[in-house]
Amino acid sequence: IVMGGDGTILHVAVTLRDHPIPIIGVNFGGKGFLAGLEDDELDMLLEIADGQYTVSRRMMLDVELVRNERIICTQSVLNDVVIHGGHVDCIGVTAYGDGVPITRFNGDGIIVATPTGSTAYSMSAGGPLVEPAAQNIVLTPICAHDMQTRAIVTSADREITVQLARTGRKNAFLSVDGGKAVRLSSGDRITIRRSEHVTRLLRLTGRSFFEIIQNKFR
Repeated sequence: IVMGGDGTILHVAVTLRDHPIPIIGVNFGGKGFLAGLEDDELDMLLEIADGQYTVSRRMMLDVELVRNERIICTQSVLNDVVIHGGHVDCIGVTAYGDGVPITRFNGDGIIVATPTGSTAYSMSAGGPLVEPAAQNIVLTPICAHDMQTRAIVTSADREITVQLARTGRKNAFLSVDGGKAVRLSSGDRITIRRSEHVTRLLRLTGRSFFEIIQNKFR
């Protein structure tokens, strides 16, 4: 049982990635989109204790940062991977799917999201809403300086690689699930693939994804 907002649930999801323990979030934060209950619904925990729930298995992503052919860091994420220019600098981004160029543009950056993460930063940047049960990877450009660049939805089995153009004096950062940003250098390569781990979120029986969207975003 996780008391807090979406950030707390994201942290716990990564902490529990090696353990098949389902999570029920009680929202004490803002939107609380990942939470199964609101702070005034604590009595409904008794329904969960009685087995009146479903388990939603959410795909995760594994991300690794490679610099000069050395792996600098690796992490699993539930929501998204964001490569950005610190919201100040315009950076050049090229994204590949299994080594084949998918999109290339200059802009504020790119979001690589799971279906769960499609309702977070990706949605705010104009990306599609994807049902959590789907198995996809969503690539959403952030303020692309290009009239032709659009969000792209790929198979979950696609290995996504993001390469930066030479940054020079420009800033560029990597953020995963809204955590602390890692500064990027020219030539850095970020590889993102479906993780073997999943997050198990509990839902009360009868609450659909579409009902939650209507309640949270109306």
